[in-house]
Amino acid sequence: MPEGIENRIKNLVDILNYHNQKYYIEDSPEITDFQYDKLYEELKELEGIRPDLVMFDSPTQRVGGKPLEGFLKVEHEIQMQSLSDVFDKDDVHIFDKKVKKLVGDDTEYVVEKKIDGLSVSLEYKDGNFIRGSTRGDGFIGEDVTLNLKTIKSVPLVLKMEIPYIEVRGEVFMQKSDFLKLNESQEEAELPLFANPRNAAAGSLRQLDSKITAARKLDIFVFNVQKIEGVKLITHYESLKYLEKLGFKVCPGYKICKTSDEIITEINTIGEIRGELGFEIDGAVVKVNSIRRRILLGSTSKTPKWAIAYKYPAEQKQTVIKKIKISVGRTGVLTPNAEFDPVKIAGSTVSRATLHNMDFINEKGIKIGDTVIIQKAGDIIPEVLEVDLTKRTGTEKQFVMPEFCPECGADVRRENGESAYRCTNINCPAQLFRSIVHFASRDAMNIDGLGPAIIDILLKNNFIKGIADLYYLKEHCDELITIKGMGKISVDNLILSIENSKSNNIDRLIFGFGIRNIGLKASQILAETFRSIDNIIGASSEQFELLPEFGQIMANNVELFFKQNSIIETVNRLRIAGVNLVSHGNKLLIDERFIDKIFVLTGTLSKYSREEAGNIIKNHGGNVTGSVSGKTDFVLAGKDAGSKLEKARELGIRVISESEFEELIK
Repeated sequence: MPEGIENRIKNLVDILNYHNQKYYIEDSPEITDFQYDKLYEELKELEGIRPDLVMFDSPTQRVGGKPLEGFLKVEHEIQMQSLSDVFDKDDVHIFDKKVKKLVGDDTEYVVEKKIDGLSVSLEYKDGNFIRGSTRGDGFIGEDVTLNLKTIKSVPLVLKMEIPYIEVRGEVFMQKSDFLKLNESQEEAELPLFANPRNAAAGSLRQLDSKITAARKLDIFVFNVQKIEGVKLITHYESLKYLEKLGFKVCPGYKICKTSDEIITEINTIGEIRGELGFEIDGAVVKVNSIRRRILLGSTSKTPKWAIAYKYPAEQKQTVIKKIKISVGRTGVLTPNAEFDPVKIAGSTVSRATLHNMDFINEKGIKIGDTVIIQKAGDIIPEVLEVDLTKRTGTEKQFVMPEFCPECGADVRRENGESAYRCTNINCPAQLFRSIVHFASRDAMNIDGLGPAIIDILLKNNFIKGIADLYYLKEHCDELITIKGMGKISVDNLILSIENSKSNNIDRLIFGFGIRNIGLKASQILAETFRSIDNIIGASSEQFELLPEFGQIMANNVELFFKQNSIIETVNRLRIAGVNLVSHGNKLLIDERFIDKIFVLTGTLSKYSREEAGNIIKNHGGNVTGSVSGKTDFVLAGKDAGSKLEKARELGIRVISESEFEELIK
């Protein structure tokens, strides 16, 4: 064991936490990301050697832990109240008069930005973070401690040790991180978040804290709910004290003495809100004196010593000049409105997404219409409504194209979906994503063919479809001359591509990226039909009979393999020597589980999941990942979770490991 490992771990934790404070809370980094990452990796390595020395506030403890079955309830000792909203400047004058009449004309206020996020409570004992919870109904919230620990701006240990403090904060997502999150959602064909607040709320309430950790949430702490060992006189003083403790406090809070000063500050915040990196939906006005707050008291829901001024959404009128189609990386055709430029919420915009035809029909949008534009959450331009009074009769109805504007392939809208899609996996608009998926580990596993290399190959016109990968060896001399390639890299890439030719067809099927067809479904297709040609010749009715397959999945497989472009791709793969038949060793001992569907849950003592699954398959059964009406048996091990509960709800037979062994004797 190296000498001084304990001291080095403590030293690294101190250094990294200092730089986390500078980066995430003070917004003044002192080292580069590369330097930080080197220190972080060293700490991880040392903690791996001595896990008994992992410290409570180690940055490595912010990555998230084991998924929870559900959130525990937390009863708030101090009610987490909401604020009374006002929408008119006159209401500010009325609020000021009421307050001063009750507690004195010399009353001061603090005006702050109202962060649009999710309100939480953070509790610390002896300076250590012990619990975090959501607001809930104000009286009872949910314990989200593990998720809050993943937020880098939540201090795990305070800079000063105090017996106890409970603070209130607002969890939010930076605008830039919100846009990146929606980009990744779109690429994964997942629903988009409407605004940063929804994204933050959805991320904080994940049962798997690793998902929360990946979402880059942030927090501003804005109030002391309860404190022991320290006496605070004013709210302004408490905000300064929170900063000293290491909390991130929203900058720019200001003391005002009159309602006119309050309104001036509200207007100032309103003018800059479009330029902020985070979303606000108003300004909060609070009585500064803690003693006077107590005298003013509260209603059952709201304090009488504070109000929230809500800014009206800024809206502008403009004229739609044209509607253009963009094709995304998943093949979805998205209509976009292009209109006369207008300045709104701090920036000039000239286009907005119209999402899909359902949206266009619902709003009644036509080319040439005068429309009202606003920014959803002050970020994304959106068409709010059509001003029908401006219609002249010259407006034109928009119709979605029958053929992809990028490649000319058929466009199809599936039943139950709002999206129109290009059916060609070799469509230039979606080709990059298709090839990244095709080369990925679970698909054809082509080592060395990462996004950067794929981008180079596409930009230099070496590939225009997945089949072209298997003809790259004809261009070795040209590839070597390209910057970022080189002979060794090219040789290794070609070798990896050649090796992938012998993969079983389940990898190829998954690599095609057929909608709704994942790894398990690809394996079922490979085991059942045994060759790509057999799959091409099969019908949707045959596919629908397969375990885990429904009508949509069956239709997707049939339609995919009936495309001329896919037939051509398969033929080029065949000529190149890519394996198109199943060579899986399916050892069928007997057929006692024929047509029976098993689901495995929990931890088995004698078998791994894979071993148990193979035993079931060797006796003619099938293993699926989710419990449904088609399930025959649920094999439950230790710590079985929600699958076990669902099985009991549906009346499906649940068997133990010993019962399973009896069945296979």
